[in-house]
This record gives sequence, structure tokens and C-alpha cells, in this order.
Amino acid sequence: MIRLAILSDIHGNLLALEAVLADLQSRGAPDTTWVLGDLAAFCPWPAETLARLRALPNVAFLQGNTDRYLVTGRRPVLLIRSPDEWARAPTQLAERDANFRWTVAHLSYTDYQFLRDLPLRLEMEAPGYGRVVAVHATPTDDETNIYPDTPDDQVHTHLSGLDARLLLYGHTHRPVGRTVDGVQLVNDGSVGLPLDGDQRAAYALLDFEGGRCTVTTHRVAYDVDAVVTELERVEHPAQAFVTRMLRRAAPPS
Repeated sequence: MIRLAILSDIHGNLLALEAVLADLQSRGAPDTTWVLGDLAAFCPWPAETLARLRALPNVAFLQGNTDRYLVTGRRPVLLIRSPDEWARAPTQLAERDANFRWTVAHLSYTDYQFLRDLPLRLEMEAPGYGRVVAVHATPTDDETNIYPDTPDDQVHTHLSGLDARLLLYGHTHRPVGRTVDGVQLVNDGSVGLPLDGDQRAAYALLDFEGGRCTVTTHRVAYDVDAVVTELERVEHPAQAFVTRMLRRAAPPS
């Protein structure tokens, strides 16, 4: 049997990460751990989180969209759909940019090099099972959302030409388990900022044995209030925004 642990979207939440790693260890150390991007931005421990992740044995990483924002200076697109949203745009832009500047200020040049050089996908051939591919969001980009209820015809576009039996991804912060065009899709949810209504950190274990893959998603409680307190202590510029997501486990309205 080969056991693969999947973590994604830690977002600098060291307390959630430590809780996940403790739970993972209690279930038996995996053969390999894949971390599917969005490692440092938003929560108050960007450098500490990177150091903890990089110290893991048998670990591989890929780059997420917020990792890309940090190392390139690019920023997420601001969507305007109403006069009210336009009126709020100056405040949102200021908070967005301050959040990434704060994170960059708390990372070393070595951290920058690590994030800059991360690959965009991970791949393996599971003996007796077949090809496994991991990306941050989709095989074609790092920002498109594939939700549990995204129509198959929309997902199909992103699977064209993919030579894999299993596609692993993160980005949406919501667990997914479904099959489209004969490809099994697994999203492990988010370690640091779940957005499915459940505050608990999420990760997945994949057991490959006898030509089959058994996927289990695990949820782990941790001290959300302590993260909020640390956001306040360090005077994080996006503390209100991040606190809302942490407490509600839902996207900001």
C-alpha cells in the first residue's frame, strides 16, 4: 500500500497546520505528502508556516495563485458587479494590497526563492492504479474554481488532454469528490481557511492498494480564537477580512 497525504491552502495558519500534522501522525506517517499551494498569505505566521512545511519528510509542493501574487507583484482581479461594489472598491484595493505587502515584509529572500521556484503541478504513477496529477486549481490555470456543483461541461474544458486517472486540486477551500470524463477529482479542502461552513481544518489521505484508491477527508479542530488574537497582536492589515472568514468558514460577502 502507498499512502499519500494531501494538504492545501494553509495560508500562513500555523495553528491549523500543527493540528493537521498531529492528526496525520496519529494515523501513521504517510509515504509522501503533497502540498497544493497557497502557503503563506492571509494568516499571521507566513514565515513560520513555510519553515514548518519545508521541514516535513518526503514532501513536495506546488505553487498556488496567492504564492504567485507574493513573488510577482500581481494581484487578484477586482470584480465589480454593482454600484455598491464600485463604491467599496477603494477600500478593498487598499486592504488587498496591504495584505500582500505585509506578508512579503515578513518573508525572507530564501522564502521568496522557495515560493518563486515552486512547480505548477505534481505527478506520480501509482503502481497498479495509474497516473495521478495534482494542480492548485485546474490543469489550465491557478484561479478557476471547480466546486462540488460545477457543471460537468464546465469541468470538461479543463480536463481536455489530461493524461491522468486522478486529479488532485485545492484553491476553492471546499472538499470535492466526483468523477468527470472518467477522471476522479479530489479536493482536500483547506487547512488554514475552510470555506464550506466548517471551521475545522481539512486534509485528505489517499491509500493506493490493489489497483484502487481509497480517499478519506479528515477534519481537525484547532483554536480559531488564538489565530484571531494573533492577527490583532501583529496588527495585520487584513485582520477584519481574515477574521470573518475564519469565524464563518465562508467566503466574504
